[in-house]
Amino acid sequence: MSARRRIPRIPWLRPTARGWGLAVGGTVLTALGIGIGSTDLARLGLIGPLVVAIGAGWLLAIDPTGGRHPLRVIRTAHPNPVSVRSPATARVEIRASDASGRARLAELQLGEQAATQLSGGLTLRASVVRAAGQITLTYPIAPTRRGRWPLGPLVVRRTDPFGVLRTRATLGEQAEVAVWPEVVELPIPRGSLVGEPERVAIGARTPSSDDAALRDYRVGDDLRRVHWASSARRGELLVRSDERAGLRPASVLVDLPADRTGIEWTVSLAASIGIALLGAGHPVRLLGGRASEDAAGITSALRLHHLRDGSAGAARVELLDLTVDLEPAPTAAAASEDLRAAAHELTAPGGGSPLVLAVVGALSAADRDALARVSDVCDALAIVRIPATAGPERRDAERTLADLRRAGWRACSATPGEDLDTCWRRLLGTER
Repeated sequence: MSARRRIPRIPWLRPTARGWGLAVGGTVLTALGIGIGSTDLARLGLIGPLVVAIGAGWLLAIDPTGGRHPLRVIRTAHPNPVSVRSPATARVEIRASDASGRARLAELQLGEQAATQLSGGLTLRASVVRAAGQITLTYPIAPTRRGRWPLGPLVVRRTDPFGVLRTRATLGEQAEVAVWPEVVELPIPRGSLVGEPERVAIGARTPSSDDAALRDYRVGDDLRRVHWASSARRGELLVRSDERAGLRPASVLVDLPADRTGIEWTVSLAASIGIALLGAGHPVRLLGGRASEDAAGITSALRLHHLRDGSAGAARVELLDLTVDLEPAPTAAAASEDLRAAAHELTAPGGGSPLVLAVVGALSAADRDALARVSDVCDALAIVRIPATAGPERRDAERTLADLRRAGWRACSATPGEDLDTCWRRLLGTER
């Protein structure tokens, strides 16, 4: 089988005002000269179209996208991934590998393209550094929305020496920038998510040899973990340094709404909660929602693996990576199915998450019943989105909040767009 032949790409050419004038004027003069039998006038008229033809040949000959050694474009963004509303820098290098490439590179007019989610809809303003055989563009980007967005390709423009034609072509391939949701640092006061495992309640005054390590008391420590005998000998409060009761595996459950503002607010809140839990030492997993390819049934709607933070913060990065493509299910029925599947996972034997934090909206009766059972086996906390305007959705959201509280959840309400830290502190201060 013969190799596929590469068809050269013809660059886009457009006459300038001067070019149109020469072409049209020359054609009129030629026709007039022929009409009146004036050879000199006809020859004079041919000069205009000839100049345009020569300009076209010159532009085709130095096409920056062609040649045996086309120009090479290297495009990078740093950092990548980047969080929403965090600054990043894009860098584009255009390199020529031979003399003909350097000739094509000279005098190029360059324009970079970027998705509006990266540029904010503003014109990109780059600093340009030219060197022998290389041009470097550097410009800032400020992502405004979570997702994966393209940078490039490069747009190159050139005008022939006579100024009669200009060419426009794209150069290089696109690069992709992954944008994480905007997150905030959420505090977890000591003991606020510890719960009451039996081994803490029973062993607070009779520590085993495994719990023998002691440390100074800190404000917020559970007094049941004070080692009274050692405290009496030393004259100051000492607590057991066993932190296992507070390092229970946790699941962050998200129920994504249909509106874009609500989606981004929910994802930001869930990601912030997950990062706070990781920072406190909890293994964390993210449940609910779907990655973009899930609509085709390629991947599961649930992320069942608990992430454990290490010294390099790899779990934080992995958790944020999971949120980049997170989207709601395509239909309300599919979203309800995903939520009930997550609730089943949490209540199944060996579900592995004694601590659950959820961000949900108005739920159906069946979904509320499914989540109600979660509090029977887990310490469950929820932030319920309640719309600011009255209507059926607001009534359903208020009913969801009441039913979760009745089932034993620590639950509070929040309005989409509300400050994340305020919502979080309200949740931690909520009684069952």
